[in-house]
Amino acid sequence: MSLKDQITEDMKSAMRAKEAAKLGTIRLITAAMKQKEVDERVELTDTMVLAIIEKMIKQRKDSISQFEAGGRQDLADIEKAELLILSAYMPAGLSDAEMQAAVAAAVAETAATGPQDMGKLMAVLKPKLAGRADMTVVSALVKAALAPR
Repeated sequence: MSLKDQITEDMKSAMRAKEAAKLGTIRLITAAMKQKEVDERVELTDTMVLAIIEKMIKQRKDSISQFEAGGRQDLADIEKAELLILSAYMPAGLSDAEMQAAVAAAVAETAATGPQDMGKLMAVLKPKLAGRADMTVVSALVKAALAPR
């Protein structure tokens, strides 16, 4: 079953169970998927759906930090609940050791030597790690690996 089909099935079960919060979040995912399909005239693959969900997760994390900074814990709690539901659709994340190993392998593969090779390295890593690792963390690991010694 594709991820898109899984989301549709989860939406139906949330409707039957009258889980309003889960249903609302899944409807947001569905709306974002439909928007992408209409805008780009494509049939979404699992990778594309993961990219949409990853973007939504990033938005939620940004919102949570903004709401907490503004003293709006009630809104931050709503965003945290949505974040949990969205995270359930993401594949299991990589550990720090696995991310470091992937960066080291990419450095060896591309023969990267310094900070000027960061773009080339990220281009190799992004398709491999998308959806499984926070790319800001990967970026920091790449910077550390390419830092002059």
